[in-house]
Amino acid sequence: MSTSLNSKYAALQFKNRLYYLLLAAGGLVLLAALYSVHMMESHGHIITGMNNQIVWGVPHVFAIFLIVAASGVLNVASIGSVFGKAIYKARAPLASLLSIAMLAGGLAVLMLDLGRPDRFMLPAFNFNVTSVFAWNVVLYSGLFGLVVAYLWTMMEKRMNVWTKSVGLAVFAWRFILTTGTGLIFAFLTARQAYGSAILPPMFIVLSFAWGMAVFHMVQTVMYAWNDKVLDPAIMERKKHLLGVFVLASLYMVAVYHMTNLYFAHKTGFEHFILKDGGVYPTLFWWGYVVLGNIVPLILIYLPGLGSKISALAASLTVVLGGFAFLYVFIIGGQAYPLDIFPGFQVSSTFGDGQIASYTPSVYEILLGLGGLAIAFIITTVSVRVLNFMPHDKPYIAD
Repeated sequence: MSTSLNSKYAALQFKNRLYYLLLAAGGLVLLAALYSVHMMESHGHIITGMNNQIVWGVPHVFAIFLIVAASGVLNVASIGSVFGKAIYKARAPLASLLSIAMLAGGLAVLMLDLGRPDRFMLPAFNFNVTSVFAWNVVLYSGLFGLVVAYLWTMMEKRMNVWTKSVGLAVFAWRFILTTGTGLIFAFLTARQAYGSAILPPMFIVLSFAWGMAVFHMVQTVMYAWNDKVLDPAIMERKKHLLGVFVLASLYMVAVYHMTNLYFAHKTGFEHFILKDGGVYPTLFWWGYVVLGNIVPLILIYLPGLGSKISALAASLTVVLGGFAFLYVFIIGGQAYPLDIFPGFQVSSTFGDGQIASYTPSVYEILLGLGGLAIAFIITTVSVRVLNFMPHDKPYIAD
């Protein structure tokens, strides 16, 4: 008995030390990100890899992934609260926490990357109703407030009667928010890659896959940390749902590129992204298609693979594929020159008509990682202080 108690105490002590070590590591990454912000504000964006053509760099890749995934992870909560599925309802608080954490990390990176963060209040006093960027200020802050209220209704027993109503509001708002993120690019006609009505629904579907993948990873770590085993039937069901989302997102991306290939003024860009663009086709085919879609689908649907390991590996590859896709979409979309005069060659000392080069600097990478660190710290501290661990009843298939 004494030996057993001693071993449990030793294991608890080890976990406590590991917790503070991980928290310190996250804090160091955040401090490095703040140092990068200081350097970029002091010296200007000249110290980054960005230029007059590529004005959204790697920090935007991190920020948009976090924001889109923050919307998608709420799909877990919506299936429970709105559609009444018990196994998802038990995970709604954790999904809501992850949404708040990733949204905070993504918005922090966005604000700090755009320059002059001290002016962040100006849009509130000079609201431009014709700007999709102004719309997103309302959409982001609105989702933040709604999810906080949603968590309150779930965590406070006397507020439980409002959970479904607030859940419906969150369900609708997250669709509008992700549509707004897609519209940033859909309304942007100054780049050959963008200006497509396919983009808003594509981002909605991508958010499902990325959000579910992030949730799988966090849930797996939480169960392992608390020495608990998730019901294999629940894991299998959620793993197959991830597979459906991955297939749907791959389909939407394929439709987007096939639509572009149909229009003559976009075929040059498609050849650049899919075949001739150097790093961009490599990242698209090997990073997004193979690593981010084919590999996770094999891990999900190939018979004989263990549910726990395959689901975690599949989720990790989906996340990595998401970053690859956004790098190609955001950076590659800016690198390809705008075809101002179709059928003619354009050149100037400013660089018109030329493919822009871009190499991310360490400052950009550290700023992007700082967004992940913010999400990590918020999640880690919250699950330690409050009870976000899913509590499952015996699972019965419905």
